Amino acid sequence: MATMLDPKPLEAASLQESLDLSLVIPIYNEYESIPRLLKVVTEVMAPLAYTYEVICVDDGSTDGSVDVLREHTAIYPHLAVLLLRRNYGQTAAMAAGFDHARGKVIITLDGDLQNDPADIPMLMDKLDEGYDLVSGWRKQRQDHQLTRLLPSKIANWIIARVTGVSIHDYGCSLKAYRAELVRDMNLYGELHRFLPALAFIEGARITEVPVNHYARQFGASKYGLGRTFRVVMDLLTVYFMKRFLTKPMYVFGLMGLVSIILGILLGGYLTFLKLGMGQSIGDRPLLILTIVLLLGGIQLLCFGLLAELLMRTYHESQGRPIYRVREVLRH
Repeated sequence: MATMLDPKPLEAASLQESLDLSLVIPIYNEYESIPRLLKVVTEVMAPLAYTYEVICVDDGSTDGSVDVLREHTAIYPHLAVLLLRRNYGQTAAMAAGFDHARGKVIITLDGDLQNDPADIPMLMDKLDEGYDLVSGWRKQRQDHQLTRLLPSKIANWIIARVTGVSIHDYGCSLKAYRAELVRDMNLYGELHRFLPALAFIEGARITEVPVNHYARQFGASKYGLGRTFRVVMDLLTVYFMKRFLTKPMYVFGLMGLVSIILGILLGGYLTFLKLGMGQSIGDRPLLILTIVLLLGGIQLLCFGLLAELLMRTYHESQGRPIYRVREVLRH
């Protein structure tokens, strides 16, 4: 029978026996896929020697997925279900799964049956070679060429160049992490797709392996071109974190100093024209530019100082989860 547990992350989980492996599966309107997915995962894990759990995180589904998950908690003893209060997005769902995972290794996969659970042993073997993160590469991807594959290839190329982490497929959800790695990372926005870059910032050893990929069997994809803007904004965030997370004053301070120096030089030139040459400068655009440069430079320096204070608060304060769990179901 399914029982409700305290929905607090890690505190409750840490009181129980540590496991070898936690499978974290975000779920959003996938009621048709859930029975087949749990059956295949169980068949794959049965002959393996790992102790494991399956954590399905329902991200505010409205199609009956919650009822299906409730029913299956009575069938599968290794299944735990987190029901989020509303739809927070895949990043928050994955963060919830990470916080509640008890495994020494955490493997994530999509709930739409496009990832193959049969690849799990291969990911575990690769981790045993000394890596901290193993990312799946959908080498033979079964998606629409124009709306999914082409934008994905362009995005992967840009992300690899900006972050410095050269893997082929950032968007593949099938990844294996050492648990201590993900607990050092805080996720916001759409940062789940940048987990390899965030892990690289933490000094992780990263590799990728080709994995199977299947066409969607049920429902419609939750991804589209409308996510491009959010991905670009998060990419800028990751780039800033990679370069200036512990030293934001370097970027704001440099821009501020350059702006102030240019303003002083232009101001000296205008002063020479006014006092040395007797020319009028009140109607010159250079005067407005000088004022803008000086004020902008001072503001940038102030931003840098504030960012330094915020970074100290970020590193020293306690983390606050970006989700709220309504209830936790276990066998």
